[in-house]
Amino acid sequence: MQDLQRETDPIRIARQLINRAAPDVLLLLRFDYDAHFDALIALNNGLDSPYPYLFAMPPNSGMPTGLDLDGDGKIGEPRDAQGYGRFPGQAGMALLSRLPPRLAELQDFTPLLWRDLPGTLLPVVNGAPFPSPHAHAVQRLSSVAHWVLPLDTPHGPITLLAADPTPPLYDGPEDRNGRRNHDEAQLWNLLLQGTFGPPPLRPILLTEAGIDPDRDAHRPMALRALRNRLRDIGPPEPTTLWGDTPARSTLILADQSLRSLAHGHLAEARASRHALIWVDIEF
Repeated sequence: MQDLQRETDPIRIARQLINRAAPDVLLLLRFDYDAHFDALIALNNGLDSPYPYLFAMPPNSGMPTGLDLDGDGKIGEPRDAQGYGRFPGQAGMALLSRLPPRLAELQDFTPLLWRDLPGTLLPVVNGAPFPSPHAHAVQRLSSVAHWVLPLDTPHGPITLLAADPTPPLYDGPEDRNGRRNHDEAQLWNLLLQGTFGPPPLRPILLTEAGIDPDRDAHRPMALRALRNRLRDIGPPEPTTLWGDTPARSTLILADQSLRSLAHGHLAEARASRHALIWVDIEF
């Protein structure tokens, strides 16, 4: 919030990028959550054309568990939260929209326990749950959140799918983060095939997938299956740098009935190592 009030260089540049892209629907990632939307309102009010609809919910990132979730023998550290974070609400998700959301039809999978995902890849070491049965009993699947939110358009409703999975890094040989990254993508495959009820109408997925499905050697199977199920309509350029390696990990995937009329890619390292990508969709 203080950065927004002072309008630091990253905030000023981020606003410029949003003004240039001028999307009807904008998903913000790594955006701290506060219950009164103070930060989101401040960002929105500083745009050339503020959005009429703002949406956010408490994320898993930073939510304390009181348990050792990463198996390092300590508790209370950022990796012991439901999703990595030093405080509740850190690095959440937020939505700005010119299309009215159908909030009564929201499906929020953020509280879903990882162990309750069919076919879960929860880590097991030497036949025992890693790091402990108690951790498996409370660990949620979403690193940040998984939202399914219908939006009204002049051409009928679409369904926004939104998530920000953990990258498959910063763990040990148990591959906890790699397995979680896979399962966070697999949730969408199961949703689209009807495991959680009727599949969503005209889904459009916005995600920073944490991996490049064409280059990553971790566990890209679920993301590749998802990309085959939907239409990859985002710009083809790399969207971020992982160290010195360019990767196309920010994706927009849409129902097969939808196609891209145009797409773009706006990058500015002073604002973020991740690019803002946009797509014009034909209904």
